[in-house]
Amino acid sequence: MSSYIELKNVSQSFQVNESKVTLFKELNLSICQGQSYAITGPSGAGKSSLLMLMSGLESPTSGQGAYVKGEQRKSLDFLRPDIGFIFQQFHLLPELTAVNNVALPLKLRGDKHAEDKARLWLNKVGLTHRVNHKPSELSGGEQQRVAIARALVFEPGFIFADEPTGNLDQQSATEIADILFSCCRENNAGLVVVTHSEELANRAQHIFSLSGGKIKAQVNDVLKAVSC
Repeated sequence: MSSYIELKNVSQSFQVNESKVTLFKELNLSICQGQSYAITGPSGAGKSSLLMLMSGLESPTSGQGAYVKGEQRKSLDFLRPDIGFIFQQFHLLPELTAVNNVALPLKLRGDKHAEDKARLWLNKVGLTHRVNHKPSELSGGEQQRVAIARALVFEPGFIFADEPTGNLDQQSATEIADILFSCCRENNAGLVVVTHSEELANRAQHIFSLSGGKIKAQVNDVLKAVSC
C-alpha cells in the first residue's frame, strides 16, 4: 500500500515584535514512502520548520497538508503514529540506559516485547556492547546511533532527521549516514533529511534547496519525475 505526504500551498510566518517574518510561501511538495529526500539551504531559510510541517508536528500559517495511505486521505494529524524523528541534539533521556531509551516508544504503546526489540535495533546500529550504558557514557556518534534505533524501533513509514550528522566528526557522520540510509531502505521507510552537508545530501534520491522562501529541485534530483 503506497503512502505519501502532500503539502499544498503551505506558507509559514511568525511575528517578531511588530514585524512579520515569512520563512516560505505557497510551497508544494510530496514525500513518498520508500524514497529518500534531502533539504538543503542557508541557515534561517526555514528548513527545520518545513520538516516539522511535513511530519505533522506543526501546522502551517496557511495551506494544507495531507497524509495519503492507500485509498485514504487524511490530515497530517494522522501521520504522527507512523513517523520517527531524529534530532541534531539527540534528545535522549539521561537517566535511562540505551536499551531503555530505545524501548521507550514501544513501552508507551504497550508493547510487551519492547526491550527485546530495542536490543535487536541496537545490534543493527552496532551498539550491542553499549545497551546498558547511559547517554553520558556514550560518544556523540554512539548517542546518535541510539537516537536512530529509537526512531526506527517501531518501523514507522517515514523518518525525519534534522541535521543528524551536524555535531559529529567526519568518520562518525559517514557511519551514521550509512546506518540511516540502509535501515530506511530495509524497512521501506521514507526518509527526509535536513542538512548543510553536501556529502550527506548527495546520498538522497531527491535533493531540494530551500532559499528565499522558495523550494526547488536540484539538477541531480534523478527521481523527481517518479511518482509514489
